[in-house]
Amino acid sequence: MPTRKDPQSVTRYADMFAAMGAEPRLRIMQLLLTAHPQGLVVGDIQEELEIPASTLSHHLDKLKNEELVRVRREGTFLWCSANLEALQEVIDFLYAECCTRNKAIDPGQLVAIGSVPKSGPEGKNK
Repeated sequence: MPTRKDPQSVTRYADMFAAMGAEPRLRIMQLLLTAHPQGLVVGDIQEELEIPASTLSHHLDKLKNEELVRVRREGTFLWCSANLEALQEVIDFLYAECCTRNKAIDPGQLVAIGSVPKSGPEGKNK
């Protein structure tokens, strides 16, 4: 896995964060995650978020260019879904060297997308 010291990785992940950094695109990502794994038809995204078609197309292109969204055609419909692998890469990048200076936790205990055990107030798994 690339570390934070790898300039190409930093640039790639900065671009991914920039793509999600606009409020409408972040809302699109949140909506697509609620519909995972099937995703949503473009028209449903437009209706749900009340974004004009041309504006939505621009935002989806930006997310697709950064590989955060996958688009598939089924007949006359375009289906969009969040790319969980790309989102996991972003999380992995952020946590790649987490706590390595002070060894506060084992980096292997960090967040993964998928089923994560719930913790109680004491931090113990339920």
